[in-house]
Amino acid sequence: MTWADPWFFLLLVSIPIAVVYYWWRETRKPAPTVIFPTASQIKPLMSRVRRLLRHLPVFLRLSALGFLVVAFARPQTALDEEKIKTEGIDLVIALDISTSMLAEDLKPSNRITAAKKVAKEFIAGRRNDRIGLVMFAGEAYTWCPLTLDYDVLSELMDKIEAGSVVDGTAIGKAIAVGANRLRHSDAKSKVFILLTDGVNNVDQPDPLTAARAASEVGVKVYTIGVGTRGVARAPVQTPFGIKYRQVKVEIDEDLLRQIAKMTGGKYFRATSTEALREIYVRIDEMEKTFIDIEHMRSYEEEFYLWAGLALILILIERLLVMTRFRNMAS
Repeated sequence: MTWADPWFFLLLVSIPIAVVYYWWRETRKPAPTVIFPTASQIKPLMSRVRRLLRHLPVFLRLSALGFLVVAFARPQTALDEEKIKTEGIDLVIALDISTSMLAEDLKPSNRITAAKKVAKEFIAGRRNDRIGLVMFAGEAYTWCPLTLDYDVLSELMDKIEAGSVVDGTAIGKAIAVGANRLRHSDAKSKVFILLTDGVNNVDQPDPLTAARAASEVGVKVYTIGVGTRGVARAPVQTPFGIKYRQVKVEIDEDLLRQIAKMTGGKYFRATSTEALREIYVRIDEMEKTFIDIEHMRSYEEEFYLWAGLALILILIERLLVMTRFRNMAS
């Protein structure tokens, strides 16, 4: 709450002055000259409650004065409004969901869990950007079209599971699907983030051809190779069921670098969850949305309540003075 005319509060000084004057005048009043016949008759009339009640009209007047001062100061409620002008970013995240993403070299459990967790953190930190999801292995699919509903996006991210589609690493198809989602966008910046832990093993479309096509429609591709260096513990299908073995980590970093360079993006290598988180932070800093915020403020008057309370107290005081307190008012 703000005050349009706060200098009116100076009038509150008159209240203690009035109290002092009232007390001084009461103490200087001459003793009453009416003589009652007996003490038993005067005692109920001069009871303690009645002596206190004789000051009620003055209390009501001073309270009304206080409320009037507050009303004159014009209390107001400030109503803020923001007019936001944005030059937003349309962004698609593509996650590799091949079975190799179940390798347990990233915390808290495996690569896919870490990738989903960090991607959700990245999404939660964006503002006014439309974001979509693509998942790929041997095929590539749009899991969520471009949207501003980050809650739905996060829920869909939770439902992604490694090994849920035909196995493989179709990097070219992932780029083609993501670029197709972005090519009709009128956003100032169109960004595609591709995360994989393997080597492309699907011929059509060729990843570099898909990257060239993405570049022609203005899509910038950031590529992320995820996985430790050397070997990693991973589940492997055997004739006797799922067994865990140490599997060599193979990522086609040269291809990922070429894709990023061709489209104006950048390649990153994430060997840990913290490294992956830092990569998303760097991408976030490089691809910031421009936001122009215009602040507007209006005010709603609140003095009516205080003026109404003052009026009510004045009416009560006048009513008491003219009736029950007629002979006691000061």
